Amino acid sequence: MKIRANGIEIEYEAAGPGSGIPLLLIMGFGAQMTSWPREFRSGLVEAGLRVIMFDNRDVGLTQKWHGRIPDIREVSKAVAAGRKPDIPYFLADMAADAAALLDALGIESAHIAGASMGGMIAQLVALDFPQKARSLISIFSTTSDPSLPKSSPEAQAAITTRPPSDRREDVIAHSLKGRRAYASTRWQFDEERLARLIGENYDRSYYPEGTIRQWAAILAGPPRTERLKTLNLPALVLHGTADTLIPCAAGRHTAACIPGAEYHEIEGWGHDIPLPAIPLLLDLIVPFVRKAESRRPGAGAEMRGVGEALSAAR
Repeated sequence: MKIRANGIEIEYEAAGPGSGIPLLLIMGFGAQMTSWPREFRSGLVEAGLRVIMFDNRDVGLTQKWHGRIPDIREVSKAVAAGRKPDIPYFLADMAADAAALLDALGIESAHIAGASMGGMIAQLVALDFPQKARSLISIFSTTSDPSLPKSSPEAQAAITTRPPSDRREDVIAHSLKGRRAYASTRWQFDEERLARLIGENYDRSYYPEGTIRQWAAILAGPPRTERLKTLNLPALVLHGTADTLIPCAAGRHTAACIPGAEYHEIEGWGHDIPLPAIPLLLDLIVPFVRKAESRRPGAGAEMRGVGEALSAAR
């Protein structure tokens, strides 16, 4: 479904009871909202949550910035020189999209969860629109502090190199190769399932141009280190020891910056959401949301709904 928010057309989906606790999911760099595994979304809905997800600008079925191609080298030079680069939009604009989406849907506030770049955006929602964030869930993301370890060369190449052509089979093969570079080591790489998912997303919307602008927005974003220290809300930070794209030191740093943040480091988890990891993630996220929600004034009705859903699921 499409809705107009923050002056643009945003594609979104909502699932779960209308009276359920709202949870906004923000996907990462170049990824469509359909990249959230169905099993993960279903688990959240079965727990009684009202799950909202959407395509970030320039990806999927949300509005595009056709033809405005930033020069990544010039963006890097400007950032290094302390200048604001000339790019179509910034991560702060993407956070404004998320906050405006909640407004457009009539949702006063929600628990805000984001993965990778989505975690950066989620942090900015909590910082720039504190009234919209009941809690923050940062999933294999970072503060963007320049002191943190960099991606491995293989993981960096996986997200910055193009396939040999835009043909469906080449895109799938290239993406699978890249995903192996930052995949979990604890669980077997599910090539068949991932190839099917990549193909479905290709058919839904293949738009590599948008990733250039999103990459520029990531590069142009100032570190959030000091700002995160001012947050006053429940925060959950999840990261894996096998993440070679955003090493787990970034997760530790994120949690250390946010006062009172809860941090969980999962052994062998990479920069992905394999199916066997989903029960672990649900067992961390759902109780966290319930606890954060229980501390909010007037949250009784929503909490009863979640409690009933969890009882039924058991």
